[in-house]
Amino acid sequence: MPTERTVEHPDGRVERITENDPAAAPVVVESRRGGGLGGVVALIIGLALVGLIGWFLINMNRNDAVESNAIAGAADSVGGAAENIGDAARDAVPDRQAPAS
Repeated sequence: MPTERTVEHPDGRVERITENDPAAAPVVVESRRGGGLGGVVALIIGLALVGLIGWFLINMNRNDAVESNAIAGAADSVGGAAENIGDAARDAVPDRQAPAS
């Protein structure tokens, strides 16, 4: 009379083994793997990581643009201040008049 047994492996495989003679080698009738849920979870995590990296790169570009605009604004402000100082210096010194002959 054949003897049937089921063996579950740590990696999720399930084997059903039928033995016809206890002295004979076992015959594997069916071998199944897990449902594949791990692959779906890995895909979702991978897509989330790609999205997160993209978000950081976009924000980094935005921050660079804001920084560049701030530096340009400061340079314009310094240029305006220098012009004002030049005008004040020019106005503070009286015009020299030609000597009378």
